[in-house]
Amino acid sequence: MSKLADAADWLIDRVGSFTAWLTLAMVLLISGNTLSRYFFNASTVWLQELEWHLLAVVALWGIGYLQLRGTQVRVDLFYQHYSARTKLWLDFLTALLVMLPFSLFVCFLGWKFAAYSWSLAEVSPDPGGLPWRWAVKSLVVSGYALLALVAFSIVVRTGTQLAGRAPASPSPEASHGT
Repeated sequence: MSKLADAADWLIDRVGSFTAWLTLAMVLLISGNTLSRYFFNASTVWLQELEWHLLAVVALWGIGYLQLRGTQVRVDLFYQHYSARTKLWLDFLTALLVMLPFSLFVCFLGWKFAAYSWSLAEVSPDPGGLPWRWAVKSLVVSGYALLALVAFSIVVRTGTQLAGRAPASPSPEASHGT
């Protein structure tokens, strides 16, 4: 199981690196689009749509990386005062009982959503828009599938630590080497 968790972590790391670079591309695109709109009175629908298409990739693929690295927004009001073992239990149970089932549920619902879009070969309804609306809708499935992989990895790692087969660490970010 540990090897599968390692493989999941490797994949999420690669996807996270890709989304980091994609964020830079998105910032440059938005800046260029804004400058061209205000200084040259030139704007295209496809560039504006590309902005939110890139945002969808960054948000849906990046959330797994943030969770893996423990850099997601967390309410540490109580968590920071818990013992390392209590934190492991919280991380284990949250990943097992909340994150994994929710991610799989969204994948199930998203699959129908994306499949319908694929069957229509859905495109932008706007003149001059991008022709691959179906691909953006598929990001829901892939993004939550990546989050389910992260949940699996957290369950394996924290479960191993709770069973005493690995050194205890206080939180997922420590168990993933940040």
